[in-house]
Amino acid sequence: MTKYKRITGMRDVLFDDQPYWRFILNQIQKTVDLFGYRRIDTPVLEQAGLFIRGVGEGTDIVEKEMYLFDDRDGDQLALRPEFTAGIMRAYVENGLHTLPTPLRVWTTGPLFRHERPQAGRYRQHTQFDIEVIGEQDPAVDVEVINLAWHLFTNLGFFGLRLYINSTGCPNCKPAYIQKLVEYFSAHKDTLPPDDQMRLQKNPLRILDSKEAATQPLLANAPRITDHLCDECDNHFSRLKTYLQALERPFTVDYKIVRGLDYYTKTVFEIKADGLGSQDTICGGGRYDGLIQELGGRPTPGIGFGSGIERYVIALKHLGIEPPAEPLPRVTVSYLGEAAKKVAIKLAETLHGAGIGAQFTPGDRSFKAQLKAANRLGASFAIILGDDEIQAGQATVRNLNDSSQTAVNLADLPDWLAERL
Repeated sequence: MTKYKRITGMRDVLFDDQPYWRFILNQIQKTVDLFGYRRIDTPVLEQAGLFIRGVGEGTDIVEKEMYLFDDRDGDQLALRPEFTAGIMRAYVENGLHTLPTPLRVWTTGPLFRHERPQAGRYRQHTQFDIEVIGEQDPAVDVEVINLAWHLFTNLGFFGLRLYINSTGCPNCKPAYIQKLVEYFSAHKDTLPPDDQMRLQKNPLRILDSKEAATQPLLANAPRITDHLCDECDNHFSRLKTYLQALERPFTVDYKIVRGLDYYTKTVFEIKADGLGSQDTICGGGRYDGLIQELGGRPTPGIGFGSGIERYVIALKHLGIEPPAEPLPRVTVSYLGEAAKKVAIKLAETLHGAGIGAQFTPGDRSFKAQLKAANRLGASFAIILGDDEIQAGQATVRNLNDSSQTAVNLADLPDWLAERL
């Protein structure tokens, strides 16, 4: 047993799970291609201040979860805990505002948060992320929601439910937050310690509290939809109108605030049936002030993030089987050193012809080579020995019915292609 073990909250993705990942990533690629989104990749490491300023000091991510360290140059760095701030930094730094708007981008990759590991939530997890930059129209909000809806439908999720809310903007949010503070301050003695801290640092986060003692207070808490400015109220009304035009059912949930400070106006979550308490599979919203906060021009944006590990768990829970991995369907076996040299060359010839083939190394017995072919699930085993080499042929065994056929070596690629 090795003395080295995985770090708590990290995981190995082994062979049995890889077909799920392949299936999910293929569906993601098909979906973003359908909607015309372009891929962007940003570094795993960023300056810590990017997230402290963008995500917000009162958030759990900044207060409790970020992996922070000083590098050898004395700079404070962070492993990225989320995608949006880094993508907006790339947008400003690389002058992407010169491209036609709206700019539609997507990415996927690892994020890092030091939080309590649980099912579907790891300290390193992989997220699929969508961003649309440069457009205020709530029709774009609907597009982002529709993209997520298409993806989850194609993955096989059912009973999808959309929950929406508005978090206002810098013009109306401060007055609403003050009303929240007044309301919860009157019940401060009832609040658990974590929510008392949120009351001081980030009152909106109380609406997202999972504390049992706080739940009864949420029913009568002020609702931001009653305190929106004219601009935000109009934006939210149009969003609902466009969703109704699509006949996309939705529920207004005033408790949705999302966990990051940069959200403005639209916020949303999508849930699916059959997943128990872990039924939220997507969450996102607008961040119209974030780019300006990071030093760019005032530029609206909207996006969502969704964890791929959660997709895998959901697919398993729902009994959805992904397509099997396309392993090679041909093996090349040999008897003797002369045949081995021909087998090595033949395997590479088949690869060049686009035929999946696996050469069996190690000078194993003929019986062991055929066992390996059966374990692989191959359809054909090519057998080479002295007699075959001398005749310029190979014996091809059909592993489904054990029949054997002699085929000229030069004809093998075409012969196999016809039968595979």
